[in-house]
Amino acid sequence: MASLTGPPPAEANPLRVLANDYRAERTAAEQGGLPPGFTDFSWKRTKSFASDPVPLLLDAYERFGPIFSVRILHGIQVFMLGPAANHYVTVSHASNFSWREGHFRDLIPFLGDGLLTIDGTFHRQSRRIMLPAFHRERIAAAHDTMREETDRALSTWREGDRIDLDGWMRTLALRIAMRALFGLDPDAARGELDAAHEFEVALGFHGRDYLLQILRGPRTPFAQLVAARRKLDGLIYAEIERRRRTGERGQDILSLLLDAQDEDGAQLSDRHVRDEVMTLLFAGHDTTTSTVDFMFYELAVNPEEERLLVADLDAGSDARLDLVLDETLRKYPAAWIGPRRSIEPFEFAGHHVAGGVSISYSSWASHHLPDVWPAPERFDPERFAPGRIETIPKGAYVPFGGGSRTCIGMRFGEAEIRTIARRILADWHLELEPGYALRIQQTPTIGPRGELPFRIRRRR
Repeated sequence: MASLTGPPPAEANPLRVLANDYRAERTAAEQGGLPPGFTDFSWKRTKSFASDPVPLLLDAYERFGPIFSVRILHGIQVFMLGPAANHYVTVSHASNFSWREGHFRDLIPFLGDGLLTIDGTFHRQSRRIMLPAFHRERIAAAHDTMREETDRALSTWREGDRIDLDGWMRTLALRIAMRALFGLDPDAARGELDAAHEFEVALGFHGRDYLLQILRGPRTPFAQLVAARRKLDGLIYAEIERRRRTGERGQDILSLLLDAQDEDGAQLSDRHVRDEVMTLLFAGHDTTTSTVDFMFYELAVNPEEERLLVADLDAGSDARLDLVLDETLRKYPAAWIGPRRSIEPFEFAGHHVAGGVSISYSSWASHHLPDVWPAPERFDPERFAPGRIETIPKGAYVPFGGGSRTCIGMRFGEAEIRTIARRILADWHLELEPGYALRIQQTPTIGPRGELPFRIRRRR
């Protein structure tokens, strides 16, 4: 039986990628197709962008408006910020922006050709195949797994213990994703493979200095990524082979992927099944971890918000939790950037932009624009309360992207976060370690840099 046709292999040689970027930038400049901005080379700016990009982007927005150029290391990126820009890129003119040719191509060596890195017909086919796995009834069926895994993880907590919430959450979120989405036993390879650790090794590549990411050869960060990928591939391909050989199926997305056919009877190849599994494990593990981390950080530094939330949960209501979750995703959208490449020239906000240009929107920066969000640095769940949420402009709030590329697992992730938060807050209060200062890193989603240390106290 024929396979659904995926994209051709992506260019993986970093020097050729750099050369292609330079040629595209030179052509755009010659055509007058780059908006004004910070276009000179600056190592200081590059380091600043890597460590804390939002102030740089907000400064450029204030100086140049909703579309501007920024040179990061070797190349110019065009950023588009604000409600109108977000809607333009993700909805009204989405077909003019390629994902696979944007900077998410850097994820291909690890994730392969999953939903994050494909475009066009193959993306539509793949998304259509996977949508049934995220229907409301499937998410409801996964609640038991979410509760079981959360209770298992909480069973080790003791009064007064010090925990690294980020590390604890990464293990928990990956176990939930492996069980609920793919029917994989997280304990099957115990003693042979620590899947959570291998994920951290691979994703850690994207948190390294830009110059280190270019290096190839033994003991480089890229070699570590490839080694981690190889180990995870062994686990995933073995399960694919076992399912195909035995015919075993379950109520999980792996079963859907193995049996899915298009109108001509074509199926996904083993490689593309693997790529979608890896992509969703990454998305389900990394973004959930980040959001729970930041939610409990904000509750710790805003004790009145925690008091209101716990009182509401004790009364049997999730209303306050929904507000807290929405505000956490506003202030800390895990998928903080949406890199694309323009296909054809376009006009936006009075500027002409050439085809072939690297384009990005940033939910993280857009969610901190002071002309859209009053006091954007303040953690204020009431922004999303009835009477105020109606005033938020269309396109202003985009933590899960928009249009046809809205995160397919959005509802699953929100249900998982609510479940974990409820289970923790029912019995525990988390106190930040004295002197802790939050620092954020991008790998490529955002999360705390290093440990997120808490002392745990029983509520009752």
